[in-house]
Amino acid sequence: MLVIEVNPGKDIQTAINKVTEANGGQVIITPGEHITGPIELTSNLTFTLQEGSIIKFKDDPMLYPPVWTRWEGVECFAMHPLVYSNNDKNVKINGTGTIDGSGSNWWKTFKKIEDEDRTLPRENYELRLANLNPDYQTRTGGGGRPSTQFLRPPLIQFWKGQNIVIEGITLKNSPFWTLHMVYSRDIQIENMTFSNPADAINTDAMDIDSSENVSVSNCLLDVGDDGVTLKSGSGADGIRVNQPTKNVHVTGCRILASHGGIAIGSETAAGISNVEVSNCTFEGTRRGIRLKSRRTRGGTIQDIKLHDLTMDSCWCPISLEQYFAPGVLPAEEDTVLSEEPQPVDNTTPHIKNIQIKNITATNVRATASFIVGLPEAHIQNVNIENFNWSLATPDHLLPTNYAEETGGRFHDASRDIKTINVSNLVINGKKLG
Repeated sequence: MLVIEVNPGKDIQTAINKVTEANGGQVIITPGEHITGPIELTSNLTFTLQEGSIIKFKDDPMLYPPVWTRWEGVECFAMHPLVYSNNDKNVKINGTGTIDGSGSNWWKTFKKIEDEDRTLPRENYELRLANLNPDYQTRTGGGGRPSTQFLRPPLIQFWKGQNIVIEGITLKNSPFWTLHMVYSRDIQIENMTFSNPADAINTDAMDIDSSENVSVSNCLLDVGDDGVTLKSGSGADGIRVNQPTKNVHVTGCRILASHGGIAIGSETAAGISNVEVSNCTFEGTRRGIRLKSRRTRGGTIQDIKLHDLTMDSCWCPISLEQYFAPGVLPAEEDTVLSEEPQPVDNTTPHIKNIQIKNITATNVRATASFIVGLPEAHIQNVNIENFNWSLATPDHLLPTNYAEETGGRFHDASRDIKTINVSNLVINGKKLG
């Protein structure tokens, strides 16, 4: 097997290309700081980061040319991932080093877009994507403003990969989603650290997107958006692709800052099923368990088991909702967020067959549970057993509308169990819907 060591100042991609020519091998990143542009992995590669090694990416958007990918649930051209694996098999990333996405300027640019309330492309790196994505003005998203075409790159993306192992390393300062697995299968993620600032928008730790047979264990997540995140495409495009996420097992993880610790959705078009999460802790996480979708997203979240979870200082320990508001276009609001029944079609989302057991939540800061379905598509068959929770002290409580982002709807003064449009809901042996 070909083994190549890469010292600081040497080109990482050259070493990977040599492994490709040899039909496999190992690239070892030695201690020190390695400054680089985008990297593309290859099949039959072990990519090892030694203790003290840091791969740090340049933050010039023009260095990351368009690639065909999926961005917030819709296939399109977007910026080249910092580390990219395209149709590769048998890839292992391991060691104790760090991959640093140099995200600060990316976040500042996006914050400026938000402050200006800009919705259309302006910069050269945005315009070159707009020329390739003719429907960009009608793109909805989860909050990333895709209509601007500032389609930031993930730190690592596996596109149509198989037999992937990632263990031991630290991923930090991602421009966008940190680890994105799309149309991939047979993945192990172990003993990793994900670190992005709490105010770095859209920096999910990991996004398991239309992928299957995924195990996640013993990871530390401290990020600026959702933590362990499951998706399967958005709306008509996700329905067209029709590739679900299924067979996902998560255990032994510690989740700190995060919008949703275990987050399923809101891109749910092809369905998400057979998920089990156990023995995880959540400390200061906004929502511990977060299942979310909305009209136009489509798909069914079903057969989900979450058990033996400990939470402290969460805003809302359990949130299941179908009115996820971020990214809704103004023209959609009257129907997508309406409290009146709407016609049911293949873009109507469904949530059913959810089992939640042995949850201890102390110092709850907003609301114990927020379970809100659609009038035309109730959340169905939810059993929450042995759920024990207590509120934070008055000086640490937050307004109840912090429980979930629903466009200001459905919140009142109650900090207990909030339920609307739910059928066959049982909490601690009591039927509530």
